[in-house]
Amino acid sequence: MSASIEQIKKPIEAQLKFFEKEFRQSMKTQVPLLDTIMTYIVKRKGKQIRPIFVLYSAALYGDISERTYRGAALVELLHTATLVHDDVVDESYERRGFFSINALWKNKIAVLVGDFLLSKGLLLSVKNKDYDLLEIVSAAVEDMSEGELLQLENARTFKTTEDIYFEIIRKKTASLIASCCQIGARTTTDDQEEIQKMKRFGELIGLAFQIRDDLFDFGENKSGKPAGLDIKDKKLTLPLIMALKESNSSEKKHVRSIMNSKLSDNVKILQIVDFIKGKGGIKSAYDKMNELRDEAFDVLDSLKSKSPYKENLRELVNFVIDRTV
Repeated sequence: MSASIEQIKKPIEAQLKFFEKEFRQSMKTQVPLLDTIMTYIVKRKGKQIRPIFVLYSAALYGDISERTYRGAALVELLHTATLVHDDVVDESYERRGFFSINALWKNKIAVLVGDFLLSKGLLLSVKNKDYDLLEIVSAAVEDMSEGELLQLENARTFKTTEDIYFEIIRKKTASLIASCCQIGARTTTDDQEEIQKMKRFGELIGLAFQIRDDLFDFGENKSGKPAGLDIKDKKLTLPLIMALKESNSSEKKHVRSIMNSKLSDNVKILQIVDFIKGKGGIKSAYDKMNELRDEAFDVLDSLKSKSPYKENLRELVNFVIDRTV
């Protein structure tokens, strides 16, 4: 049984509260409409997984500093900006059970809010000369954009292989969690080898995190993500890719014809899910996810740091991968 997020936060509770204050401050604006939207964003914040990764990664090597808080705020500002823009692109009107920004204030305002958050992050780093942290996050944002486009391109052609899938999720999801761990370590140590190990640790967790998200598409979750959404969008996620790997050419052709057919979404989803389960695709995806978790723990064990916070990071990893939301 994984520790709860409250238990995981406990050792850095005071630091998280301080971070939240700094984060709210970094979003302040003189424009009343923007201020209203920023307040709405802060109030419906999620579990703060990314700032927690930043703070614990920093604590492995030294005391959490002002620079660590700025690094965590930078990640959160850019992450929030990408979520706001994603909701516009996906025409999504709900996030974490709340109305999305575009649902309440329309697309034009949502795009501008995303731009505002992005510029706030850039300014926070430039004003404080945190150019190294800005470089880390900018590389992650570049990867995220490329990953999304790569996924869209492959959804059209139905040619996503296991290698292409991992390249997509490495860029789309893992790059940001990798940057959290890299930034945290960068604010408390200059040991480049350790910083790169923390980046790799975050990347492995990010890959496992995305596979967990893919598995939510099969209904066993409380995340509010509708089951079958990836199938409806013709996204080839790992369970389907693993199932196709075990199929002959006529079975592959059959799956493709179902996904491109005019059948109702519910019928499509039921047929594809039955096919995936029959070919062991869900079990194979779980096995791969756990393999990535074990690899991440090997990286954690290889660090020079003897900090007790290693155990908290381990608990955080288990929470992220065993979650049902």
